[in-house]
Amino acid sequence: MPVPVLLVRGWPLLAVAAMLSFVPEAHAQRVSARDKAKVEALDQRMTAAEKRYNAALVLVNNADPKGTNEADAALEDMEDVISACVAQKGCQVSNLLPTYKRLLKSNADSQQDSEDGTVIADGTLLEADPDHVGPLAADVPEAARAAALLNDKRHAFDTMVEYNPAVQAGIRRWLTDMRPALLTSYENYQNLRAVMWPEWEKRGLPEALLFGIMAKESNGRVHASSRAGAAGLMQFMPATGRRFGLGPDGTGFDTRFDARSAAEASATYLNERMRELNNSVELSLAGYNGGEGRAIRVFRQYPGQSFWTDSVYNQFPGETKDYVPMVIAAAWIYLHPQQYGVEFPKISAQPATIRLAKSTTIYELTICLGSTGTRDGYMRALRNLNPRYEADGWIPAGTTINATTRIAGLYNRFCVSGPRADLARTLITADLNAAIVRPTAVSYTGNVAVGSVVPVAQAQAMPAVTPAAPVAVPVAKPKAKPARSYKVGKGETLGKIAATFQCDVPTLARANGLKAPAYSLKQGQSIKLQGCDK
Repeated sequence: MPVPVLLVRGWPLLAVAAMLSFVPEAHAQRVSARDKAKVEALDQRMTAAEKRYNAALVLVNNADPKGTNEADAALEDMEDVISACVAQKGCQVSNLLPTYKRLLKSNADSQQDSEDGTVIADGTLLEADPDHVGPLAADVPEAARAAALLNDKRHAFDTMVEYNPAVQAGIRRWLTDMRPALLTSYENYQNLRAVMWPEWEKRGLPEALLFGIMAKESNGRVHASSRAGAAGLMQFMPATGRRFGLGPDGTGFDTRFDARSAAEASATYLNERMRELNNSVELSLAGYNGGEGRAIRVFRQYPGQSFWTDSVYNQFPGETKDYVPMVIAAAWIYLHPQQYGVEFPKISAQPATIRLAKSTTIYELTICLGSTGTRDGYMRALRNLNPRYEADGWIPAGTTINATTRIAGLYNRFCVSGPRADLARTLITADLNAAIVRPTAVSYTGNVAVGSVVPVAQAQAMPAVTPAAPVAVPVAKPKAKPARSYKVGKGETLGKIAATFQCDVPTLARANGLKAPAYSLKQGQSIKLQGCDK
């Protein structure tokens, strides 16, 4: 199994080592004992991160899926140490270079031992198949240039876009009123990353851009749709979707809602725009949102001009002027979260499947799974991973659904049987209509004679008279009832009183000068029982 190229936050270690060699050291200065202790702590953290990375490589070589995540986490630890060293008085960044040299040597040796491919200058492992052509090369004629410019692993995305006040304003919006949407988008993306990112990676496009588009288009909600007809994570219009193989699949399901299909189509579509627009990210995004025809026309009319040039910028509608910087802003935060104090949620999203032990719905699963390890529970993850199923639609027992390892563990623990499973089934099958009390006919016949009580002895003496009493009384008695009054007790509401005396609430409210919706009452207040049957 090929050993992955060593990267630090997307940078190959060779580039990192070169970068560190040019980092200026702090001026000679007196270092306190406290600062020395902090520097020693950073050295220890770097050593621990190196051990963690080497342990992760063992997992990778054993085809353990946890290996890649562990390696990435270890390299992120190293990046944190570097950042802390730069800011720490007395810490010499050059002292960290031996760690990188060891990892570089280890990585190079592992790649030379690989029998599956060839290592080229930048550390990329190529297939040994002489007929192999990379996906980007198949899609875009300027493959070499596009790969060099767009390869997110080298953070070249930063140099491909302008970090200007418009992007900064977008970052401000994502970090203020839109921060919840940003975090939700990130969480949704992490649960879908295993099926989406490979489609972009194969086509040489940056992951940050994928996240930025998805965050702006749908916040990572698979079933998102617009009034204009766009649908899915990447918001394809019907006609555009059909061009790239998206749409009804014959079963009634629209594949625009399928995460993998949408990722593949959007990567292919964006590569088309990049090829036509000289690999301009901004103009390609403008075409994605504002129409490819408009983008090409503007590009040809103003050759060599950037999207931000007023003559180009003003050719696009307001929505596109907002869209372009907002996508870039989301991508920028995705690449530089620490710079902006953003701590993205830690998501356990290792793909897994569940074979349902009994029929269920996504609503029921959401209840029995709980929210362990997540902020909002697992409904959105289940919906995104299983877009063919409605949230309240019954899924037959024995069906295999997509999930994560965490969801699968919680399902086996809480959803197959037990108190929480029983409770979830009770809640999901609860019938609102069963709560409505409907008085029977018997209860009404006893009420019509209120106020006309006949003594027992008299009733026994005149048995033939009693049947006629209900016939005459109902016509006259309701007219006398409006004069009745009632003193409001502690905690009583107009609705409760109306239920007790079988009153029409609007009539009762008008009779007492009470205004909706509060119908405020005070304890001890006397009200007229207007419109009441009891």
